[in-house]
Amino acid sequence: MPSAPDPDDRRRVGMKDVARLAGVSVKTVSNVVNGYIHVTPKTRARVEQVIKELNYRPNVSARNLRQGRSGIIALAVPELDIPYFAELARLVVAAAGERGLTVLIDQTGGNRDREQQVAKGIRDHLIDGLILSPLALTADDLSARTDDTPMVLLGERIHNGPADHVVVDNVTAAKEATMHLAALGRRRIAAIGAQDEAAGETARLRLAGYRQALEEAGLPVDESLVAPVAAYHRADGARAMARLLDAADPPDAVFCFSDLLALGALRTLLERGYDVPPQVALAGFDDIEDGRYGTPTLTTISPDKQQISRQAVELLVERMSGVVQGAAREIYVDHRLVIRESTIGRGM
Repeated sequence: MPSAPDPDDRRRVGMKDVARLAGVSVKTVSNVVNGYIHVTPKTRARVEQVIKELNYRPNVSARNLRQGRSGIIALAVPELDIPYFAELARLVVAAAGERGLTVLIDQTGGNRDREQQVAKGIRDHLIDGLILSPLALTADDLSARTDDTPMVLLGERIHNGPADHVVVDNVTAAKEATMHLAALGRRRIAAIGAQDEAAGETARLRLAGYRQALEEAGLPVDESLVAPVAAYHRADGARAMARLLDAADPPDAVFCFSDLLALGALRTLLERGYDVPPQVALAGFDDIEDGRYGTPTLTTISPDKQQISRQAVELLVERMSGVVQGAAREIYVDHRLVIRESTIGRGM
């Protein structure tokens, strides 16, 4: 087997050195470095071991220059001060960094004009790819775009659209959260988070799961227990909870369509003197870090945010490199119900 380069040799270790020591072609090393799928597991493992031994670092700038790329991708989300999107952005940056990519993060506010501007590629030659979580654009809007920058969609706004899409099964997840409340013996289960606007696809799916769970549990679907909100912020959850408590027959459990709504609802419950969970059980959605440190800690649906970020970056890199072409792909990622104090109390 060829010997490794002399450690006293201060020149930069190159792809040819890796290929020589691994006993493969330079093209094979390139395929491994760029994440191409057409490499056998055995060969990939051998090349990766040599890369580790030689401490090889690809010259990303030179590679991007040769390929006419900037080495920059963009992530555009509605609101950066929403903890879910902030946590997701951190994970996307980490996943992209493993690929030698820099992430430009943008905030659209769910504004249609801003989302259209982002979908056009932001500026010519600035980015190589885009990960977009739209609230206002439609599938027709994206089908009409003339920019050929590869794009991956997040969120629930557009299903089976013109671009690859990474998403959680919101109906099933919401159903699981509601069924958990019903299994605890709760009979007046409210929902906070309904939206009538065209952009409320997340609300529509989670409301469908909530209703399915009630029907399967043999509970009536009482529309007076469905509380609409303007946005998924703490204040919206607090106001919606107040309306539910002011009703003649308030709920004994609440499923909130986001953790921020649940944290707002929790504040109102505590201010009104309700004991959570003995009097009112509470569940959210998103598994943001704040929910793990509240009093009580928050039961929630936890989407696999790391899987979402890695899948989005992977799909984007495959489109950018030309490894995958053709029809858009829709990838569903895992989720789980995390049961905490807000529904079962402490010490259970």
